[in-house]
Amino acid sequence: MCQSVPVPTIDAFAGVRYDPAATPLDQVIAPPYDVVGPAERDLLAHRSPWNAIHLELPEPDLRSGRDRYVAAAELLDDWLERGVLVTDPRPALYPYRMTAPGGTATTGFVGALGIGEDVLTHEETMPKPRSDRLDLLRATGANLSPIWGLSLAKGLTATFAPDGPPVADTYDDNGVRHQLWVLDDPVAVQRVTAAAGSAPIVIADGHHRYETARTYRDEVRSVNGGRAGDYDAVMALIVELTPEQLHVRAIHRMVSSLPAGTDLLTLLEPYFDAVHAGTASERVVAALEASGSLALVTPEGSWMLTPRPDAFTRAGTDLEAGLIDLALQAAPDASLDYTAEWPEALDALTSGRAQAVLLLRPVTVDQISAWAGARRRMPPKTTYFTPKPRTGMVIRVLSGQAEE
Repeated sequence: MCQSVPVPTIDAFAGVRYDPAATPLDQVIAPPYDVVGPAERDLLAHRSPWNAIHLELPEPDLRSGRDRYVAAAELLDDWLERGVLVTDPRPALYPYRMTAPGGTATTGFVGALGIGEDVLTHEETMPKPRSDRLDLLRATGANLSPIWGLSLAKGLTATFAPDGPPVADTYDDNGVRHQLWVLDDPVAVQRVTAAAGSAPIVIADGHHRYETARTYRDEVRSVNGGRAGDYDAVMALIVELTPEQLHVRAIHRMVSSLPAGTDLLTLLEPYFDAVHAGTASERVVAALEASGSLALVTPEGSWMLTPRPDAFTRAGTDLEAGLIDLALQAAPDASLDYTAEWPEALDALTSGRAQAVLLLRPVTVDQISAWAGARRRMPPKTTYFTPKPRTGMVIRVLSGQAEE
């Protein structure tokens, strides 16, 4: 008897969206929480009292003493009551296209992705973001921003090709165009969900939110006798896993708290050959990044790094990020920060916030697929998918009720 292979489940849901008559969409969308720094958070918060950042990265209400999570939950309820946010009348899938200024586009659809063994992860997560997102989900009972899932189903994109004018069409601060459609015809919805459910789905972005949703599901089920409900799924942007749809950038490492006398070149030597590339100037670092070089940059200079012929075999990985992590294990007290922007990394170095910077190269779509298919997890912060879907295009509010 053949053992059945688990397949993902994707369902339509009645999305919650901004009423365009209440507020311009470009004033209220926001990037996902994990790419927003303090300065951008303040900018978005002052742009509109209804900007989604007030939900995604809430602040405590100091006048009433409510913590940040309770404040977000009360804001969400208030916006729904006042009609700033409106719930769609029927369950739907939401085709979503992001078009970069150069014209490259990523097209997927937003749906409710079932939490299960058929969903593959490709990166390790870190505890602090998980606890923060869990507290926010507990308080709001809502998926505020979609995770990003990559479907291995060939030809999936053709099943939901957007037709007609979008219900939402706006630009973000980076010039990326965000367009959203509503697909609520039951026959069309079934066609898309059947295609997407025919092959595994790999999480590209949003590992912390996915694991948070799993924990939340388990908590709810532990007190209701294990009954199923809409908490068994998480809002996800599903994109076909093809190079045409995906744009992956590297995430660079900023190293600090190195013990006195630590020589990073010596730590890297077992895995890399190093060639001096010049000073740590903006021109040199920009050239290294533009050429796709793997490099070490310190105040003393910069070095191009080339993996030694046997490095990947000895390390048991095909990832340069994995080699870097192994090398840094020799300095266990070192701290790492991450950025996809080389100017930010160089600024950390020149300001003294970092003692060294490691410029990495992006992993390939084939590597992501292979690691996920083997159920192996890449080191944290290995991949950076771009553009990022915006918080506020559509929200999924959970009923919290078990299914009959």
